[in-house]
Amino acid sequence: MQVVNAGLREMRVSDLDAVMDIERRAYEFAWSRGNFVDSLAAGYVAQVLCDEQDAVQGYFVAMAGVEEMHLLNISVEPRLQRRGLGLQLLDGVLLSATLHGAALLWLEVRPSNQRALRLYERYGLHAVARRRAYYPAMVDGRAGREDAIVMSSPVETLRRSRGMD
Repeated sequence: MQVVNAGLREMRVSDLDAVMDIERRAYEFAWSRGNFVDSLAAGYVAQVLCDEQDAVQGYFVAMAGVEEMHLLNISVEPRLQRRGLGLQLLDGVLLSATLHGAALLWLEVRPSNQRALRLYERYGLHAVARRRAYYPAMVDGRAGREDAIVMSSPVETLRRSRGMD
């Protein structure tokens, strides 16, 4: 499958069918449509990465706070993963963090999500803490919980490493 991007744009309610399709295929414990609707209504930073036909290839949702940006959700169409789209989405998060005056970027990631961990480390984020029993998970065929690794980096450091200065 060829990847052709038109770029990032603001997520709209009309994008949610495509977003939910990706979300359900990408995550065992997916966000609900209501989570996305609530995020849009709350004014969170939410963008989609689209191809030239405006088909959604990936998305992110982030919450701006006082001098920080917290990445809440990010995903790439599973068939298009490992083609640099995650980096493009993270660049969009970083640009949004800059525009909101954030000094720090934060996120949580499952320790079992090794591909995401490697992507975030390659991007320049560092593990700074662990949240115990943060995520829902299946453990030995039963409902359980999985820890989260909290990652962060100064926005300015990320901007320099990505050549955005």
